[in-house]
Order: sequence, then C-alpha cells, then structure tokens
Amino acid sequence: MSKPDASKQNQALYSAAQVRELDRRAIEVCGIPGIVLMKRAGRAGFEALLQRWPEPEQITVFCGAGNNGGDGYIIAGLAQQRGIQTRVVQLTPGQELQGDARAAWQFASDCAVPMLAFSEISFSETSTRNDAVDWLTSGVIVDALLGTGLSRPVTDDYRLAIECMNDSGLPVLAVDVPSGLHSDTGAELGVAVAAAVTVSFIGRKVGLTTGRGPALVGEQVFNDLDVPAEVYVDDSSDAVAIAETLKLEHLLSKVPRRARDAHKGEFGHVLVVGGDTGFGGAVLMAAEAAARVGAGLVSVATRPEHVAAVLARCPELMVRGVPSGQELEPLLEAPSVIVIGPGLGRSPWSEQMLQQVLLAKKPMVIDADALNLLSEGHIAPLDTALNTPPDAERWTALPHVLTPHPGEAARLLNVTNLNIQQDRLEACRQLQQKYGGTVLLKGAGTVIANADQNLALKICPYGNPGMATGGMGDVLSGVIGGLMAQGFDSDFAAELGACLHSKAADKAAAQTGERGLLASDLLGYIRALLNERA
Repeated sequence: MSKPDASKQNQALYSAAQVRELDRRAIEVCGIPGIVLMKRAGRAGFEALLQRWPEPEQITVFCGAGNNGGDGYIIAGLAQQRGIQTRVVQLTPGQELQGDARAAWQFASDCAVPMLAFSEISFSETSTRNDAVDWLTSGVIVDALLGTGLSRPVTDDYRLAIECMNDSGLPVLAVDVPSGLHSDTGAELGVAVAAAVTVSFIGRKVGLTTGRGPALVGEQVFNDLDVPAEVYVDDSSDAVAIAETLKLEHLLSKVPRRARDAHKGEFGHVLVVGGDTGFGGAVLMAAEAAARVGAGLVSVATRPEHVAAVLARCPELMVRGVPSGQELEPLLEAPSVIVIGPGLGRSPWSEQMLQQVLLAKKPMVIDADALNLLSEGHIAPLDTALNTPPDAERWTALPHVLTPHPGEAARLLNVTNLNIQQDRLEACRQLQQKYGGTVLLKGAGTVIANADQNLALKICPYGNPGMATGGMGDVLSGVIGGLMAQGFDSDFAAELGACLHSKAADKAAAQTGERGLLASDLLGYIRALLNERA
C-alpha cells in the first residue's frame, strides 16, 4: 500500500495515547518488531544531530528508564561507532531495563559506550547541581530521559538532570519530546528541557505546537520511521488525529481570484465598534486591517472625539461618532459583519455598544473588552443575551468568532490563567461548547475550535515573541472580520486570519527584528501575503 498523502500526514497532530496506538499497529498489525522501530528512531535522531552539528566535539546522552531512554542508547551506540567521543548518563541502571530498552542498552554496551550513573556525579548540600554543570563543558547533549507518557511534575534526580542540561549552556537534541513537556497539552511539568532540536517519531505530538511547546522544542524534525500507510488510515477513533497544523499555502489556495468586473458591493461591509475614551487606536487598527484584507466597505463607530484622528490616518474608512447605544442602532443595518471589542472599554457606554450589537443579530467577531463584559455578567451570556429563547437560538446560529487571549479565556470560563495555559486545547473546546461559533484562543500555538464540533482542532504554527505587544489582537479581529465580509465562513476566516496575521509578523520580524515590532507594521505584510494568491 502506498503512503498516505504526505501533506495531510504532516498536518496531523496526535495525543500520546494515539501515538502509542500507532506504535501498536506498526508492531502488531504490520509485523515490525519494536526493537526495529527503536533502532530506526535512534538512527533518525543521530542523523538529525549530525545534520545540525556535523562535527560534535562530544555527545552526552541522558537516558531514562523507558523506550525514550532506549532511543538514547541507540544514538549513543551509533555515535560511538562513528568515532565520536560519546558518553551516557544513566538515570536507571541498564541492568534494570526491560524489553526493547534493555536490548538498546546492550547495543550501546557492546559498542563500548562509557556510562555513568547520574547518582555518581558528586553533589554537596551547598553546591547543589554545580558539579554536574561543570562536568558538561563541551559538545551536544541528547535528552532521552522522559518520553510522551509523562503527566505529573518532574521530581528528584530527573528534575535535577533537566536543570543540569539547561544550566550547561550546551545545545540539546530532545528525543521525541523535551523531557518535562506534557506531550498532549504543551504544559511545562515543573521543569522542562529547553531543546535546540526535537526529533519526533511516528506521529506529531500536539503538545509540541502550543503552550510552552514552541518555546521548548526548538527546531522540529519529524520522522515516520517508514511505517506502512495502514498504520495511519484506520478510522478507529482511538488514533484519529485530535488536531491539525494549519498551512497558509493550503488556505490561500482556497481564496478565489477576483473577477475583472468585480465591485465593492461584492466584498461585504465591516462595521468596527469600539474605541472608548483613550482607546481610539484599537478601533482604527481593526478597521484598517479589515480594509487591507479586501473588505469592500469598512465603517467605524467610536467615541466622537476619535473621529478626526481615525479619518486622518485612514480616509477610506467611514467613521461615525456615537455618544450612546441609541445613536449606534441605525448604523447596524448596513454592515454584513460586525467587529465588536477593540478598545471598547468597560464603561456604561461600552455596555450600550455591546448590547446593541448583540441585538442586531449579525455575523460578528467578538474580541477584547467585549469578551470581558460578557465574562463580568454586565451583559448576559450569549445564549440568553436577548432574554427570549427563540431570538437567542437564532442569534447563536449566526456565524460568530470569539478571539480571547488566555486572560480573557480564563474570565469567560471562570478559571485562572494558569488553568487555561495548562491545557489550551481543552480550554478552547470548553469555550466553543459554552459560547458556540468559532473560538480562536490566542497565544503561542494559537488554537482554533471550529463551529462544527466534529472537526479536529486547528493549530497555527506561525508567530514570534515580537507579537507580544499592544494592538496585535485588534489587527487580528479586523482581519477575520474582513474575510468574513467577503463571504468566507467563520471557521475558514479564523484559520486564514490567524495564519496571515502570524506569518506577517514572522516576515516583519525577519526583516527588522522582533523587538519593537508594532501591530500596524503587519498590515502591509498581510496584504502582500493575501495577494500572493488572491
């Protein structure tokens, strides 16, 4: 049987349990011995190491007790055979290993790899881990301590070993997953290895893509270990990918080219509502972003004192000052999509704006302080916002996108920010179940839960720390609103919008650096990316 579509396979993200099921199929259904898979994984790890560091002065491999440690022993043996100075630091004596891991240890032993028990490294009560750090002075470290099965905080010698690796200042290649990183959630379990390269096998682990994952995995290398296609194509729910990595190129291929006789009426009308006193910039950035992705018309409803400044910056916008909800009401008839929240504030004026927008029953993007007002209870939850169940049912059936950052998500779910970050995927699911529509949870590895709950979660793989600045979310909400206005459904608009936004930030950072990146810097790059196809 031929291999499955490579692009689709590369997008699939699995939990640790699902990868174990893929392993089981490879061994039991396809007849590949476990030690053969382990040797393939070890060789893939060793080749990735040499590709990044072609002539390492020394390789130090930290090996744990399970199959992850077995992969490390294979790497050590291969390095020793190549004539590279190699040593293994054992957290568990090789004689105590079982199954394939013991066979891998025996291979490394037969290759005469020097081995040292971690407990033999001298520690004093005052020096703590300094002696071990001093011992790690050159070369490359291989982290083969803890695999995908870890689900509780790292303790004792394993914690100390991870701290030694991190404190050494040497580059680290992590095998399958950086030790201490939860492979399902991306949470850091007390302490985790900060790797320069992570080589994962059989199935891509979802925790490497979100939460602390992007900060800890370094460069990601994937190897399917040449398992047959039938390992992936079984429809059993216990191995169907729980998430998918978004690809901007694939999304852009779905954007149609415009007809030569197109006119602005074909591309929708976005109304951006927000900009309480002192926050006029937020509503401006959202509106300009909506225009830059191709909305036919963009209007702004804001505090009267911001009208002149918004028009001076972007005269293409239609801007109205609205002192109260009563003045906003007639402006809600014309737009096809409403973006509510950028710079909205939490004043009585803000509450009036949000209440009127909810009553309009229009497709919308809900962001920033609109989310905070919902969470504070000043405005009823979406499912009861109109106080009449029939109307509420019609409203929740309309396309809408919620775009919270972790703090806003925590308030919407009445939990802590830490709860959100410990399991971003589950938090995004819960938000979607509670508020309906499409939910986009911002942060490193943005997570998107589709309006169709049967679809896998989506992860945006782009973005960089330069995006940690005010206004980025306002631009994103405008981008999504502008795409929805052009007829894209809320799921696709959120997916494409997130990728355009983050990829634009990557391009801007590559040209002028991450530090000092401004949200408005992204607008030109967003337009350019979209026009590579449209």
